[in-house]
Amino acid sequence: MKVLVVGGGGREHALAWALARSDGVERVYAAPGNVGIGSVATTVPIAATDVPALVAFVERERIDLTVIGPEAPLVAGLVDELQARGAPAFGPTAAGARLEGSKAWARDLCARHGIPAPSYRTFDEAPAALAYLDSIGAPTVVKADGLAAGKGVTVAATREEAARAVEDALVRGRFGAAGGRVVIEEHLRGREVSALAITDGRTVLPLVLAQDFKRALDGDEGPNTGGMGAYSPVPFVDPDTEARLVKETLEATVAALAAEGVAYRGVLYAGLMLTEDGPKVLEFNCRFGDPEAQAVLPRLASDLAPVLLAAAGGGLEGIRLAWRPEACVTVVAASGGYPADHPTGLPIEGLDDAAALEHVLVFHSGTARRDDRVVTAGGRVLAVSALGGSLSAARERAYEALERISFDGMHVRTDIAKEAAGG
Repeated sequence: MKVLVVGGGGREHALAWALARSDGVERVYAAPGNVGIGSVATTVPIAATDVPALVAFVERERIDLTVIGPEAPLVAGLVDELQARGAPAFGPTAAGARLEGSKAWARDLCARHGIPAPSYRTFDEAPAALAYLDSIGAPTVVKADGLAAGKGVTVAATREEAARAVEDALVRGRFGAAGGRVVIEEHLRGREVSALAITDGRTVLPLVLAQDFKRALDGDEGPNTGGMGAYSPVPFVDPDTEARLVKETLEATVAALAAEGVAYRGVLYAGLMLTEDGPKVLEFNCRFGDPEAQAVLPRLASDLAPVLLAAAGGGLEGIRLAWRPEACVTVVAASGGYPADHPTGLPIEGLDDAAALEHVLVFHSGTARRDDRVVTAGGRVLAVSALGGSLSAARERAYEALERISFDGMHVRTDIAKEAAGG
């Protein structure tokens, strides 16, 4: 089987690594890929959003399965175009990808089908949104409706902070068309968990739970990012709670989409808050999380390729996943200044030394090659994952690997999985 992975970040590196290990996979391509992905796949210089070029490549190379990593090509309808040509693709159609492409649409879906979620209102004009903020007070959450690369959410502690987020989107146009509408939500209290499942539109196959860290700084301080680290398993979620969140959120959402005529095939990601009233949906993603993929896929004992192919073809019934007992901790090495402006093109040292450690995987997120050297090429540069017999052991190993890596301005949160590992 020949497989194409679409995308060029840490999530796609993890996917390409897992697929390359499959007995049934002859060759893995990645478009556009990155330096790290090039070690396990053949990289192809096609942008992840260039739908016509991707479709042409799939047809020319007779790709047996296309696995789409990022959200933008899903929202743009890459799966629709591939399906129209009879080419198997893992990921939802544009109709299903609205779960992530429009936060307002996703909230409305929850409301229509009784999926537990925070109360909310949607606005496309600043005066009405600001008046609503006056009526509800703080804290609150302000979200740009469309895709904003993980940076369109503001958890506002004060009315002033919330107003600034509204004006950034609706007045100053910080997020372009993605911020032409905002969703203002109730601020929920509790503990967060990331719940992912593979689905063929009927069968829902839950993955192991993970927890990610969105804030840039230790102690969950600083601005929201695309994610600074993750770990799995999640010790504070008991089996009963896990069963409840699978039923009330993951299975309920796939059923809701089916009731509205959408056969959702791919990964369904629900970012959940475990409140006193039970799990509630903070956000949906229509693909593997990043960096959750880098913490979950190393724990997978099953062969990934046939599972994704079965989901793409609607044949998941009867399939079960096997998991390694080890824990996995993933820590992101980011550029100085991220998620704000940051430099690129900085040489990275110590990659081979870090990867040489036992049970350590160095996934590339934002890297490039210049003059035979690996350099930074994005905000999140690397995701270092480590397996261990416990969260504590995995965490120690991940940070040991990071001590071997360096580039100017490298920023790492020092508290990933610290509480879960017992301090």
